[in-house]
Amino acid sequence: MTSKEKTILIVITEILVTIVVVVLITNRTGQSKVTGAQTANPKVIPTNAPMTAQAASMDDHHGAAKPADASVLNSLLNKPAPDFSLTSFDGTKYSLSQLRGKKVVLFFNEGIMCYPACWNQIAAFGKDREFAANNAVVLNINVDAKNDWADAVKKMPELAAGTVLLDSDRSVSAAYGVLTAESSMHRGQYPG
Repeated sequence: MTSKEKTILIVITEILVTIVVVVLITNRTGQSKVTGAQTANPKVIPTNAPMTAQAASMDDHHGAAKPADASVLNSLLNKPAPDFSLTSFDGTKYSLSQLRGKKVVLFFNEGIMCYPACWNQIAAFGKDREFAANNAVVLNINVDAKNDWADAVKKMPELAAGTVLLDSDRSVSAAYGVLTAESSMHRGQYPG
């Protein structure tokens, strides 16, 4: 894989994560309301209602978000992706260097706390045979503990079809700069 292809994969992954986060934020916070739903021209109107109680609750529960910092992620552009080794949910050890010659999609996500969006995406990646047909591998990287992910697979068995790598110490997520991405709802703690 050329560095240009790697760069494209990193950018695509960041775009996908950003889209998911925007949808989640919009759906969870209710910051938009749809009017004209019965008409042919519905409009989305942003509301300016303060979310101070919710923001305070999030800070109490998760800690205050760290400032956005894309410098690590941006420093990876046009360079070989940093190598890493992680163990999958099923116990298989993966190293990026072992996949040399394949196209690799890294999907950093919030894991179990990102239900249902990330769960559905992980299951969809696991079912999509186009990747294998095009010499590509999708690695879903989340920061969950193995036992927590086992509970998720019990609730949604389709998750087992995807390759889920456990970055429980967040070292790989930090090396790729996804913990402080602008799109992260929990900057510093979860990929976004």
